[in-house]
Parts: sequence; structure tokens; C-alpha cells
Amino acid sequence: MTTFDRNGLEMLTGQECLDLLESRDFGRIGLSVNALPAILPVNYRFVDGVIIVLSASGAKLSAATNKSVVAFEVDEYSSEDEYGWSVLAIGVAFRLDEEPTLISKIDNVMEVWIDADSASLLGIRPDIISGRRISGPKNIRAFGR
Repeated sequence: MTTFDRNGLEMLTGQECLDLLESRDFGRIGLSVNALPAILPVNYRFVDGVIIVLSASGAKLSAATNKSVVAFEVDEYSSEDEYGWSVLAIGVAFRLDEEPTLISKIDNVMEVWIDADSASLLGIRPDIISGRRISGPKNIRAFGR
């Protein structure tokens, strides 16, 4: 049975959200930097229910070291097809060296933009996960007239 949120967007099931997380390798992590919100692009893998990110030293690694609550988002949208989806996962970030069995399950190839030799792996185990599917023509509204 398909359910919709209060705005009429189709809500994804938990399993659909997990499947979509597993199907991609690029997303965004949302965290607090000096008490201000920051959203940063990251490459990732989804392994055994954990979002795994390779991070250079800085805000993301600091969030993991401090076990901060972070948000992670992955999505896809085509304006041509008027179709898309978005998955949001919220959980506590942690350094992956705290869970060495997860490290052994990561495939050897992860394309990244940072210097991978000086980076660390961090994980996010989602406590809250939700998703929406967008389809069909958009409503048009003019503002300021």
C-alpha cells in the first residue's frame, strides 16, 4: 500500500530507503561546524546497515571523533522525466576503527577527491531513516506579482 506525506509526496518504505542507499556512492553529510549547519559532499559505501565515508581531518572526522549526531542524504532527480527520490538518514557518527569487522567488509575501491592515504574511515549507523518519491508534473506558482 502506497502512503503519502501531508504534502502529497509518496513515502518510501524503510526497505526502499535502504535499497536506494545501497545503490549509490555519492551523497551529502549534514553536521554542525562551530555551531553552524554545514552540508558537505562525500563518497560513501553502505555496508551492513552502516554508511561508510572516507574523511580527511576536519569537520566530518571531528564529528565522528565526538560521536555527534549527523544527517546523511542521497537523492536523484530528473527534471526532464519529472521523477526523483530522496533518502534522509540520521544517526551518530563514529570512527570506523572502533569496529574493525566493518572495515574488512568494504570493497577495495572507493573513488574519492581527497588524499586517501591521510584520511580516516567514519561510519554513520542510521537511527532514523525516511524517504520520499517525487513523480508527475510540478505545480507552478508565480511569486511577487
